[in-house]
Amino acid sequence: MTKVYIIAGLIVLCALACARAPYTGRRQLLLISESQENTLGYRAFKDISRKYPSCKDPKINALVHKVGQRIAQAAARPDFKWDFEVFQDDKMANAFCLPGGKIGVFTGILKYTKDEPGLATVVAHEAAHAILRHAGERLSQSLLLQLGSIGLNVALQGQSPYLTDAILQAYGLGATVGVLLPYSRTQEYEADRVGLILMAKAGYEPAQALEFWQRMLEAKKGEPQPPQLLSTHPTDASRIQEIKRLLPEAQRHYRPPEEAAANPPSKPRKTLQLRRRTRPLIPFSLPWSQHRRYRHN
Repeated sequence: MTKVYIIAGLIVLCALACARAPYTGRRQLLLISESQENTLGYRAFKDISRKYPSCKDPKINALVHKVGQRIAQAAARPDFKWDFEVFQDDKMANAFCLPGGKIGVFTGILKYTKDEPGLATVVAHEAAHAILRHAGERLSQSLLLQLGSIGLNVALQGQSPYLTDAILQAYGLGATVGVLLPYSRTQEYEADRVGLILMAKAGYEPAQALEFWQRMLEAKKGEPQPPQLLSTHPTDASRIQEIKRLLPEAQRHYRPPEEAAANPPSKPRKTLQLRRRTRPLIPFSLPWSQHRRYRHN
C-alpha cells in the first residue's frame, strides 16, 4: 500500500509542476518557482565572483558588455537582473549564464570565439539556458529522482539488504543513463536553437555560429571523447549538423543591427506553471559543453 501511495504522490507532483518552455513549447517539470531559481543564481554568481579575479582589460570588458547588452535586449526579459562579468583565467575555456541573467565569461574561451559574432554565439547560448529555465528543470529532475529512489527503498523493505543494495545501484545507473544524460543533450540542442534566435534578433547573422563551432571542432581533433550515448552534451560535429538544420528558422528572426537596436523585440509567451510550492533541496551547476575544462581550487 505504501508503494501505491508513493507512486500516486509522484504522479500528482508531476502533474502540478507541468510547464512549457518559451519559444519551443517543450513540456517541462519545474518543482521550484522562478524567483527561487533566480535567488540561487544570484548567490552562485557572488560565490564565483569571489573565487575568480575580474579581467582588467578594458577592450575585452567593453566587448563582452556590448554583446551581452544586445543579447539581453533581444531576450526581452526586463525582469532579469542582467549582469556581465569577465573572469581572468586563460586556462578556463568556459562561459555561463545563471538564473536571473548573471552571465560570466572566462578569458580562456576568447581564443575560440575570436570575434564579436563568435562571442555572441556563446553568450546567446548561455542566455538561452537561463530563459528556458534549464537550471530549475535539472533541479526538479534531480529532486524527483531522489524521491523515486526513496520510494523504491521503501517498497523493498522486508527483502534482503544485499538485494536492496544491488537493485538501488542498478536504479541509480539506469536513472543516470536513461534519464539525466539524454535529457541534458535535449537541453543543449534547445539552447542552441533559442540561442540562434537570440543572435538573429540581436542583429548577428546566425550562420556565423557555425564558424565558432567549426573552430571548436578543429581545436579538439585528436582528443578522446566519450560515446555520445554516455555524453551529457552533443559532440561538436553533431551540433554543427543540428545548427545547419536550425538556421532557416533563425534566419526568419534576423534583423539588421540598426533595426534590432531601435526596435527591441517583445517578450516571448511566458511559460505556464500551474503551481509553485516546493523549495529547492539540492545545489545545481550548468555545464556548458564537452570542451569545458573545469578547474577546482
